[in-house]
Amino acid sequence: MTEGFNPWVSRPAASQEITLAPTQVLAAPTGPQSPQLGIPVPDAVDQLPTIRQFRTAELWWLGVHGGAGESSLAALLPGSAAAQHGWPQVPNQLEPSRVILTARSNVRGLQAAQNAATQWAAGLVPFIEVLGLVIIADAPGKLPKPLRDLSHLVSGGVPRTWHVPWIESWRTGDQPELTALPRQVRRLIEDLQFILQTGASGTAV
Repeated sequence: MTEGFNPWVSRPAASQEITLAPTQVLAAPTGPQSPQLGIPVPDAVDQLPTIRQFRTAELWWLGVHGGAGESSLAALLPGSAAAQHGWPQVPNQLEPSRVILTARSNVRGLQAAQNAATQWAAGLVPFIEVLGLVIIADAPGKLPKPLRDLSHLVSGGVPRTWHVPWIESWRTGDQPELTALPRQVRRLIEDLQFILQTGASGTAV
């Protein structure tokens, strides 16, 4: 653990898989990579539940509120699964479950992401390795400044943050192929494939 750091104060078809270029690297982390000493424990009402999962996954998408896109994202990455809005605890699994938090970019979504990140950072879910946060636009267009500022603050509490623009087809329940989605989504999946293939969840390789 790193002492004295408080970030809150300052299978789809194979044709959808992306082939990583030999030079593909993961950007260096911008936030804490493990729980921190001195993080206040969030109120029980703000904590996500733990859900026993009777399947394994290379990576879990944890929507921190309803409509956070965990199922849509899970459909894009083979070997991943939606966590059903709770921390996945797999019986008899020796290694921590790798988790990506997902949230919408409105106030409710960002505050829920902050609560989840704080729960992890306070050491309440030691069976979880949080790899980062995906913030999905809650509406078309540019975020208002207050939401941009809150998004920046929340991002400081997780190792990495990816931003995904508004995707109209997800609103209507459609699931387009990865190649038809915006480049931010394709880059997200590339980065996570790189993490799963190389174990490079820390500094860039």
